Amino acid sequence: MNENHFDRILDRLIASTRSPQGRYSAQSTWPLLQQRLRDFNRRRRYILWLRAAGAAACLALAFLAGWLIRQTWMPVPMETVNTLAEVRTLHLPDGSEVTLNHYSTLTYPKRFKDKERQVTLEGEARFDVARDTLHPFIVQAEAVRVQVLGTHFNVEAYKADRQVKTTLLEGRVAVSTGQTGEALILSPGENAIYDKQTGTLAHAPAPRAADEVLWTRGILRFDQETLEEIARQLSNAYHTEVCIADDSLRQYRMTATFRTDERLEYILGLLQEATGFDCRAERNGYIIDNKQ
Repeated sequence: MNENHFDRILDRLIASTRSPQGRYSAQSTWPLLQQRLRDFNRRRRYILWLRAAGAAACLALAFLAGWLIRQTWMPVPMETVNTLAEVRTLHLPDGSEVTLNHYSTLTYPKRFKDKERQVTLEGEARFDVARDTLHPFIVQAEAVRVQVLGTHFNVEAYKADRQVKTTLLEGRVAVSTGQTGEALILSPGENAIYDKQTGTLAHAPAPRAADEVLWTRGILRFDQETLEEIARQLSNAYHTEVCIADDSLRQYRMTATFRTDERLEYILGLLQEATGFDCRAERNGYIIDNKQ
C-alpha cells in the first residue's frame, strides 16, 4: 500500500466520521502505523516463542516422567562375573570392592535402586563394603544370607562343599538362613558356619581369620590343618576333585604354605613326600590313599 492510496482511504474515513479535515494525513500517520505494526509483530513473535517454549517444557517434563517411571518400575539389568582360573577384583556400582576366588561367580545389578544392595555368590569372595546405613548390603550364598552396613568379610560357598562359611575380618555382620530366620551377629575373628545337610547355623571362632583371605594374594596356608580340609581347599582352588580314599588319613594334620600359581601335581607331590601317602591321578581328579 503506497502513501497516495492510504491518503485517499483516510480522507474517506474522515468524511464518514465528520472529523476535522486536515487533522490526519498519510504523511503524519503512516510512521505511527508502521511503529504500531512493528510493536504488534514483536508481541506476536514473543507470544509464539512463549507457546513454543511451553510446548517444549511440557514435552521435556513428559519425557522425564516417562524416564522416571521406567527407572522405577523396569527391572535393572544384572551382571554376572565368573572368574574361572583367576582371582579377580570387582568394583560394584555403590563403590564396594569384591575379590573373587578361583572358579567363583558373582551376580549383581548394574545399579542398586532398591532399599537393599543385594548380590548373589557362588564360590568364595572377600567383600569390602561401602558404608550406607540406609541401604544394607546383602550377600545371598545358597541358603545363607549375610547382611552388613559396611565391613570386611569373607564368604565361602562352593556348591560341592558341605558347609557355607562366613568369616568376619572387621565390623559386624548378621548371618541368617531362610529356614529359621534367626540371625547370628558376628564380631571380628568369628565364623558363621552353615551345614547344608543338617540345616544348622553355628558360631565358631576364627583365630586365624587373616589367613582365610590369603588366597587374595595367591597364597594357600595350612597351619596344623587336617588332610581332609587341605584336599577340599585344593579341589576348590584348582577346580579338580581331590579325594581321600582311606578314612584314616582324613584327620592327619600338617602345616604347609603354597602358591596358587603352582601346579596341583607339584603340590600333591610335595605332600606325598612329606607324609608318605600315595597319590594317583584318575579320570576325574586325584585319589589320596595309603601306600600298599
